[in-house]
Amino acid sequence: MKKLILTASILVCTLICNAQLSPAITSWLQNTTQTGSYYMSGNSTAIDNGILYHCQKVEYTANDVYVSTNGIPAHPTGPFLDGNPSQATSQDAIFKFPLNPTQNTGTPSSTTGGNIGVFINGVALFDYRDGVAWNPTTNALCGGPGNPMCPGGMGSQQDWNRDAILAERGGFDCSKAHPAMGNYHYHQNPTAFKLDQTVISNICNLYDADGLYTIDVTKHSPLIGFAYDGFPIYGAYGFANVDGTGGITRIKSGYQMRNITTRTTHADGSSVDVGPPISTTYPLGYFREDYEFIANSADDYLDEHNGRFSVTPEYPNGTYAYYCTVDANWNSAYPYAVGPTFYGTRANREVTSVTEPTTDYTVPTSSLSEMEFSALEFSVFPNPAADLLAIQLGGMIKDDIVINLIDVSGKLVASTHLRQGSTIAYFEVMTLYDGIYFLKFSNAEFSQSKKVIIARE
Repeated sequence: MKKLILTASILVCTLICNAQLSPAITSWLQNTTQTGSYYMSGNSTAIDNGILYHCQKVEYTANDVYVSTNGIPAHPTGPFLDGNPSQATSQDAIFKFPLNPTQNTGTPSSTTGGNIGVFINGVALFDYRDGVAWNPTTNALCGGPGNPMCPGGMGSQQDWNRDAILAERGGFDCSKAHPAMGNYHYHQNPTAFKLDQTVISNICNLYDADGLYTIDVTKHSPLIGFAYDGFPIYGAYGFANVDGTGGITRIKSGYQMRNITTRTTHADGSSVDVGPPISTTYPLGYFREDYEFIANSADDYLDEHNGRFSVTPEYPNGTYAYYCTVDANWNSAYPYAVGPTFYGTRANREVTSVTEPTTDYTVPTSSLSEMEFSALEFSVFPNPAADLLAIQLGGMIKDDIVINLIDVSGKLVASTHLRQGSTIAYFEVMTLYDGIYFLKFSNAEFSQSKKVIIARE
């Protein structure tokens, strides 16, 4: 009897303790068994890369959380049609984030090249830049592949610094990301191009993939990462009011395109070396300095760091948080995620090892209650289907979902799965008889079903 009571007490304590853990501990997607995949140009079949995706271990102390990750997402990566020779490779990295980040009350730290944050699938966040700038001496681009070095050397800031979101769009995969010498990273909201209201890249038509989550205008966007100052990063939608009221709305960047016809000054009026003329080759938005910050007191507008203090689902008492901003067409909006400066105290969060006693965080069997699972929205298209049946998840899922295709007699016809941190799955149905079928969606504890029709006429 004593053993039974002790076991029950441990179980209750475990549940209570886990419920009280910081979202900086519990939000990471973990995986130790499944490997990622990639597309090669000209081959529409994803190839296994043999690398464990997401995060492989999460451990914590009273003050910090350590996240071990290969930096590989569950969704396929590539191809990169701008000639990028790199593929996403294992980063074998450990990141250390503070559980109680603090505001920087001094001079704000600027974002830098390379990692400035990590998404919950272990993938790196970069800021707006791509290492290319304008050299006024040569009247040409400098830095980056194929260009001469910029004055001051690699990584130096110039008066006109190129914006990767516009300039490198042709090299992003369907998930709006690409690698830098193997370090696969997002610069922007990690949702697929094909799901934007106005689609500005056709890469998803050639090599279908997905992203970390999909935008759902009816729900607060999920917590999708942490910046290098330790504060959380959310998707594109949140509560209209910072106290958690007012419904759900698109959270808006405080930056806008400047009304300029020549590049001779910065937004603060300071005179600088002349940049290239505004043209179809160098349109407004091609350089970071083409934007200016306009303060807006409305709750749904962000500050100069691209964040705000507000209530969120994970932080009911409020937190400072960044948002991955998009415009009304869901196309990425500067400064995209974090920046151009940090709100909090920034540090290089990558460490070489864990050198103090820690507690491992074990993910619960299911991250969803029965009500939450029932509320998941699976869109099925086309329906009726003739050749290919696609299932698109709304929002983000932290559980692996098994999807079974069942005929009217109850026979299992085919099975696939929707991986945590991905949003789309498929069935090829061209060999099936016409008729009514059912899709059964299941995690470790719950299930729901949808009717589909296979018809070729």
